[in-house]
Amino acid sequence: MGAPSRPDGEGVPPFPGEGVPPFPWAEAMAFGFGRLRLSPPAFWRMTPRELAAALRAFAGPARAPLDRAGLAALMARFPD
Repeated sequence: MGAPSRPDGEGVPPFPGEGVPPFPWAEAMAFGFGRLRLSPPAFWRMTPRELAAALRAFAGPARAPLDRAGLAALMARFPD
């Protein structure tokens, strides 16, 4: 059974944050402790924005997901 919709009929979850995936703590800690070699106190003092900035330094800027046209172009280029 799905989440009830709002009385105005918009079908939006009734509570803020409902349906939002949980924060990926395991991945964040693995990056902070393993890749950045932060001590636990240093990691836990970081703000989410600071952690995101550090991640961008390693991974580069976020890219838009592949759209249908991009997928079709790749499939035409690599038909196997």
